[in-house]
Amino acid sequence: MSDEMVPVSLEDDFSFVCSPDVSCFNQCCRDLNQFLTPYDVLRLKNALGISSHEFLKKYTLRHNGPESGLPVVTFKMDPANGYACPFVTPEGCSVYNDRPASCRMYPLARAVVRSRETGKTEEYFALIEEPHCHGFGGKSGQTVAQWLAGQDVVEHNAMNDKLVEVIGLKNRIMPGPLDGVDGDRFYMASYDLDTFREQICDKGLLSGLPVSAGDIKRAQGDDVALLELGLVWIKYVLFGVPIKAE
Repeated sequence: MSDEMVPVSLEDDFSFVCSPDVSCFNQCCRDLNQFLTPYDVLRLKNALGISSHEFLKKYTLRHNGPESGLPVVTFKMDPANGYACPFVTPEGCSVYNDRPASCRMYPLARAVVRSRETGKTEEYFALIEEPHCHGFGGKSGQTVAQWLAGQDVVEHNAMNDKLVEVIGLKNRIMPGPLDGVDGDRFYMASYDLDTFREQICDKGLLSGLPVSAGDIKRAQGDDVALLELGLVWIKYVLFGVPIKAE
């Protein structure tokens, strides 16, 4: 964690307020490098009523993660608009109910440590104190845990932790950038979920693998189940982790 991050516990008082009455309102939505997780993309494309392919093409850019070597996506910011988030308006976030996890967490950062022996995870939090943010010092009357509960971030964190597991495998088994084919596989099965579904349903992508008919049926109609299946498939095709049949 950087020098501008202050470690906090879930029981600590959370002296922070964000609203249109704060002078810096919307400034944290500008001039930033906004990374999106697969679950962020899932929520946003569904909120907009478009396919994952359409969303990724219109609103994001693809990069390779500097540490993991895995494909990652960021919002496509408009330099003519001060590099603002494509969904920020003068009134605030136009996709607020489905905003990304990092927006929900701000001004908190969350780190997860996973034990290789037990598989259990521990989470740690820190305050990100940036000069442009004037929300600090406002008494919210809440603890960090209470504030987080109000941000509806539990499912985001749970899905993002599944991604952290994949990243951990990648760093241990296959350090460095992926080749083009493996990179495209990861990108499709994590971010471009509608294309992944087409490959399963129309191209028989999972034929011959120990994936139950029930899992495939759930993935056909539920994007969360599809993403979970995608991460299982990634672990199998990239890192040789066996798929557990029901």
